Amino acid sequence: MIIVTGATGQLGRQIVEHLLTRVPAAQVGVSVRDPLKPQARAFADQGVRVRRGSYTDPASLAHAFEGASQVLVVSADRMGEECVDLHRTAIGAAVAAGARRILYTSQMGAAEASHFQACRDHAATEEILRGSGVPYTSLRNGFYAASAVNFLDRALTTGEIVLPADGPVAWTAHADLAEATAAVLADEGRFEGPTPPLTASRALSFDDIAETAAELTGRTFTRALVPDAAFRDQLVDHGVPAVAADQVLGIFAAARAGEFAAADPALAELLGREPAGLRDVLRDALRERTSAG
Repeated sequence: MIIVTGATGQLGRQIVEHLLTRVPAAQVGVSVRDPLKPQARAFADQGVRVRRGSYTDPASLAHAFEGASQVLVVSADRMGEECVDLHRTAIGAAVAAGARRILYTSQMGAAEASHFQACRDHAATEEILRGSGVPYTSLRNGFYAASAVNFLDRALTTGEIVLPADGPVAWTAHADLAEATAAVLADEGRFEGPTPPLTASRALSFDDIAETAAELTGRTFTRALVPDAAFRDQLVDHGVPAVAADQVLGIFAAARAGEFAAADPALAELLGREPAGLRDVLRDALRERTSAG
């Protein structure tokens, strides 16, 4: 029984969908906060075992992880000590359930000294995994390409990309990471400990992205730098909590330090093809924007 947590989220849902093309549904279980969500019910209709499980409720995880051979812990949508504590609870529940391998969705750049809080949290979680006494695989996912698209939201209207100084980032598609994760789950033991960076084949800065956006739209896009402090003030003025604004700035500081610049062939090898690039993801986002508008 392979258990996937967070299976109604953007990444977890796609992982389960790909996993069902590789193993029988009867060997797949999902741990979700709300088993009545449409996606959870759709999985149940396909023969997937659906049980309620929450990182904040260890008793629910004991039930959700029952009989697990592998447990995939999808990282919590939190940062700081709260995030690490949630992961500690999930890992402890997987150990108690007798899982013979624990997998975790980490991130490239995971390090105690990272400029980005989430990467420090991933490093702390990997330390918990190392001390768990159970074989583990930490999936060092590339930085999500969807985040780049989110940063471009205003620019797609104005043609001006006004962001802090950055550096090259190996922006990587959710869909490719989900497919690769399913492949790793189906081939238990393929990686021991942290994987190589699972990334697209090129690292791009926002200068590069401005050129790509111009090519895709036929419009002019300019790249302007805004000081970190001014950008933080803009976020706060738009209702972003100060702590969250600081965390966003951490992304740019980490990019400037080269923490997300590695482009590794490991993801392409898992997929058996070239991963989607930022250009592909941005093109799809522009199509959705046009059809919605």
